[in-house]
Amino acid sequence: MYMKRDLEKLLKKVAGLFPAVLVTGARQTGKTTLLKNLFNDAKYVTFDDPAMQSFAKEDPAGFISRYSDRQTILDEIQYVPELFSYLKMEIDSNRDLAGQWLMTGSQQFNMMKDVSDSLAGRIAIVDLFPMSYNEYNVPGETTVENILWNGTYPEVIVKPEIRDTWIPSYIRTYVERDVRDIVSVSDLSLFQTFSGLCAANHSQELNLAGISRSSGVSIPTVKRWISILESSFIIYLLRPFHTNIGKRLVKSPKMYFIDSSIPSYLTRQGNKESLFNGSMSGAFFEGFIVSETLKIIRNSGKNIDISFWRSHDGMEIDLIITSNDKYYPIEIKKTGTPTRRHAQSLEKFISLFEGKTEKAFVVCTIDKEKPLTANVSAVSWQEYLKQISEILT
Repeated sequence: MYMKRDLEKLLKKVAGLFPAVLVTGARQTGKTTLLKNLFNDAKYVTFDDPAMQSFAKEDPAGFISRYSDRQTILDEIQYVPELFSYLKMEIDSNRDLAGQWLMTGSQQFNMMKDVSDSLAGRIAIVDLFPMSYNEYNVPGETTVENILWNGTYPEVIVKPEIRDTWIPSYIRTYVERDVRDIVSVSDLSLFQTFSGLCAANHSQELNLAGISRSSGVSIPTVKRWISILESSFIIYLLRPFHTNIGKRLVKSPKMYFIDSSIPSYLTRQGNKESLFNGSMSGAFFEGFIVSETLKIIRNSGKNIDISFWRSHDGMEIDLIITSNDKYYPIEIKKTGTPTRRHAQSLEKFISLFEGKTEKAFVVCTIDKEKPLTANVSAVSWQEYLKQISEILT
């Protein structure tokens, strides 16, 4: 069953502008399904097939020549980096032919370097995340408890009964095998400890020293492993808000797992009720809102920035959306009884950036919108996602 994706509009647009398009993202987010449904007349080649891998590696010129006469999908392109320089030559000989080469790849450092070196200016790169709330919203099924527990990978959304088998298998094959192979870790238990510590710090400020101390891994190694998890679409690092970009880049980010099912498994959550009511419930709810906001922005293809804010006197705001030089401050609280106290940091931010701040929200679990102050309203998470999607896209 094909479920329509929000990225379709952007993907069609860039395929009409660039000779090559690369759809990157974690495994099992639906990259291949998306391309095959959106470009159903294209020839399809997968490099999961050892015979196709060998053909492309041993005779890249012959391979390109064979498929250059029609639009072609090259699936899992990271397995054949030898192709990139030959693709460049083929594209340069037919520069006006848009959307000829459609590729998928689970992003890896080496692959992205090859793409940058060979296809700069010739390729559009778009990221496909797990499904957004807008894409899989099914009445009665999309409670926040279900979303946090099951996660947002398409296969589990379609068949939630496989969740308890699918999630640990995914972690073993992708996080513990594919990602671990990239960082060349021979000791699996060491990487498992590191992954578990990251999960325990979901939605928290990244503490490299703390993870290093608890895992027994050096800080430079922890930093490298974090970078790999980020480039592999397992985690997202939310940078602190600062009008000075240089200062912003050197300060510690907050770390979020893009899909909640992974940290829920790694932190040994027993069931969806204990996850939603336990000690990490606030972190999971915050992570869900940040991740959904990120998906809305990336699927739109617009240049919109998100960050978090911490003032000198210790006041914090979970999410600042910057669009068209305007700020949308968002406080995220897993509560059904929001009060004026929850709006204090937002009011402080509004006073500091008067004239540049647009709508300010406290996102929580209430049923309908509730004014908290003259400038701030509390809204349900569903209403927030609806409004922010309309505002940003």
